[in-house]
Amino acid sequence: MPNAARLVAAVSLALLAFILSGLIMPLMPEGTGFGYFSHVNVLLGCLVGWIVVGKRAGRGVTPGINNGLTGVVALLFWGLFVQGVYEMMRQAMRNRFDGPFEAVLAIFEIAADYAMILITPTIIATLVIGGVLSGLATEFAWRRWR
Repeated sequence: MPNAARLVAAVSLALLAFILSGLIMPLMPEGTGFGYFSHVNVLLGCLVGWIVVGKRAGRGVTPGINNGLTGVVALLFWGLFVQGVYEMMRQAMRNRFDGPFEAVLAIFEIAADYAMILITPTIIATLVIGGVLSGLATEFAWRRWR
């Protein structure tokens, strides 16, 4: 059921995904073509905010903070997975894999490589602060506009 808390969660995680996309781009190897990178991440932020964070609103401040952090972890997981699938498909079109099992395994290897790039203090701080703020904003919206 749509409500203000779901909308605020979707918008806040979409904004966080947009900010994170901008922080991640300079960390990637030079010459990387990003294409729809930011757009896909913003869409994932909307979906995770609406489905994961917005659904769990209304349980209090501390659970709200935990809810925001859970949403950030879910956003990070789905972002790494979707970008890993995209990169695997790009490599598969160039016949880089011997079989389907190797291609599926490559998704997780690529996602793990991307995760290693994300381990910087700036990214981690942005994830934590953004998760706390999105959780608090969602909780505030649930209390204000029931």
